[in-house]
Amino acid sequence: MKLSLCTITFRHHLLSLDDLARWAAANGFQGIELWGAHARNMAGDPARVPERDAAWLAGFGLSVPMISDYLPLEGDPDALLADASALCRLARRWGARKIRTFAGGSGSRDTPADRRALIAERLRLVCALAADQGLSLLVETHPKTLADGLEATLALIEAVDHPALRVNFDALHVWEAGDDPVAARRALLPRIGHYHLKNIRSRADLGVFEAANVYAAAGRRDGMVPLFEGAVDYRAFLGELMEEPGAEASLEWFGRNCHDVLRHDCLAVSALVTADAASGRSVPPCEIAASPDRRLRAAS
Repeated sequence: MKLSLCTITFRHHLLSLDDLARWAAANGFQGIELWGAHARNMAGDPARVPERDAAWLAGFGLSVPMISDYLPLEGDPDALLADASALCRLARRWGARKIRTFAGGSGSRDTPADRRALIAERLRLVCALAADQGLSLLVETHPKTLADGLEATLALIEAVDHPALRVNFDALHVWEAGDDPVAARRALLPRIGHYHLKNIRSRADLGVFEAANVYAAAGRRDGMVPLFEGAVDYRAFLGELMEEPGAEASLEWFGRNCHDVLRHDCLAVSALVTADAASGRSVPPCEIAASPDRRLRAAS
């Protein structure tokens, strides 16, 4: 399994991509998932950020699996296609094979049928554009979208009906919807193109992932916990995921102590992979969490 970090983790930090690339390479990551805003800003001033592209990043032993953005599916179609074309150009610059968006801005049960049809049609348009450039369009499993649960995601795939449509499987949000991540993953294969991995202390804390809170510099972060220390049990999920050929996943961390938590979780996932390959069994999360970095739970 190829593991990446997300630059959105560092949305409130004063760090360069050079800093992140050196750190990611030194701490066991194989890739960097670029937030769309970061990719656009770097492209906007080539004199300030010279020669930053896929070849440059490969010098660190890293690649960009996906650029994650927010396409205006429900707005003007010409503006949508312009934004999607620009996103595809960024993907080509970084050698990414996937672009990600969200399927609308309201939940599947709260969206009228005509609006669902419109969003499916717009996604189909973007899929055609992406496919022409050898890319896939991924919709993320996420609350308040048309992919807010397993049943809704399957219905959206059927409605869009395009081979370039894939799913960015966010295991926590699948669990949040009341679905079993292991069973949901099986049901959505082979349409899954990427995985987001994160965890939460309890269902009562899920509000910390509301967009208004996540993007606020002074937003609440308590309840966000390292991957193996939360309510979602990643042992069985990752046990199956590691058997998927070519699987790509990103640690999506929004909390405090970014470097410490990402290092801790990358090491923990690597321990699972190593133990599974060596003995056929997974390392129990309690053994992983017993490392000195267990203090991160309290710090987060």
